[in-house]
Amino acid sequence: MDKNEKIFAAVDIGSTKIVALAGKKNEEGKIQIVGLGHSASRGVKRGVVLNVEEAFAAISDALGQAEKESGQDIETVFVNISGQQLTTQTTRQQKVFGRDHCVSESDIDQMMQMARQINLTEGMSIYHTNSEFYTIDGESGITNPVGSICEKIEANFKVHIAPDSYQRNIAMCFDRGSIQVQNAILDPIASSEVVLTEEEKETGVALVDIGGGTTKISIFYEGVLCHTSMVPFGGNVVTMDIKEGCSITVRQAESLKVQFGQAMADFAPEDKVVTIPINGWEPKQISFKSLAHIIQARMEEIVVQFFYQIRKSGYVDKLGAGIVITGGTSLLPNLGQLVKFHTGFDVRIGKPNLNTFVVRKSIDDPRFATALGLLKMAAEEEGLYGKKGRRKMRKEKSNEPGILSKMQNKIVQGVIGFFEEVPADTEMT
Repeated sequence: MDKNEKIFAAVDIGSTKIVALAGKKNEEGKIQIVGLGHSASRGVKRGVVLNVEEAFAAISDALGQAEKESGQDIETVFVNISGQQLTTQTTRQQKVFGRDHCVSESDIDQMMQMARQINLTEGMSIYHTNSEFYTIDGESGITNPVGSICEKIEANFKVHIAPDSYQRNIAMCFDRGSIQVQNAILDPIASSEVVLTEEEKETGVALVDIGGGTTKISIFYEGVLCHTSMVPFGGNVVTMDIKEGCSITVRQAESLKVQFGQAMADFAPEDKVVTIPINGWEPKQISFKSLAHIIQARMEEIVVQFFYQIRKSGYVDKLGAGIVITGGTSLLPNLGQLVKFHTGFDVRIGKPNLNTFVVRKSIDDPRFATALGLLKMAAEEEGLYGKKGRRKMRKEKSNEPGILSKMQNKIVQGVIGFFEEVPADTEMT
């Protein structure tokens, strides 16, 4: 790849994994992924960076892999923001004009700024603001008021708030590698870019991202992100239940879950078992049915918890498009049926839509949804600003070596490939 060719990059910071993607636009305008890296997450709890040094090491490893494959240094990134303290507030704003005023983009921008002037608790920041709908001279339900003639305009705004430490700690991680965070995007907004359709967002949909350490719930209605919440556990607790229930190692438990597990025991075969060799002991045999019962018990708890959050949001009767499940745990067979059984809603598994990407093997995986969404947003911004140069906020190009070069002489311990091959210590009989 030409070293002078511009690339853009995205990093998904999760509780169990870090994924880094580098991309470029091809001649057809599609996004070609030229670099991919992933590493086990460290220094991150429930999606929030707590230990900057440990997180930097994990991020460096993932970025280094992406840089090595692309052959270029990564200087700026799009990154996701998530956390249990992310909340949503609703505020209503209005502007009164003279007679026969034509609403302009400037008027809408002013109302958006007014919406951001809400009182915040110390240490909290606004991460995203969007309008629900506009009311013009008493006529409600207007989504695009620009060009309308009116004397008064009103609007409801959703303001998404979280501790300012979320973004500050992330920025500190990348600063250590002389990489600038070009944009920090709320996790559900990023993943929805490639998982949800515009029709689903308009009709009303709950996007449930069941990751390793957390389960994130986001509700879209009338095209707007209206609610976010989180359940503080995910697929990792299923792995631990298998470990305890079968008296095996965590590694073996994860392999069992991924290779042979499913979310509903009724669908598990009665006559199949998995044999696990154990050094110095007789091999352990675990039936598919017993494994499924362990998984189903915990997955039912997760479903009950996230559906409680959906009901609590006040939007449960507005989910015309149902529930979309994404994240690594969504790959469990029959999970959709389990969720539908407990919620009564239509359910589908949210695999990334790759229409705007050059197809690459194994990338159409829910575990890549957030990273792909971030990369898509980075590509769109590259298209807006690439020809005229980056925004002034972007740092000048550095002559320092990339993060891969900086990390070549450092030993990064404990990095376990999240998407590694299944070990050869399990066999099906």
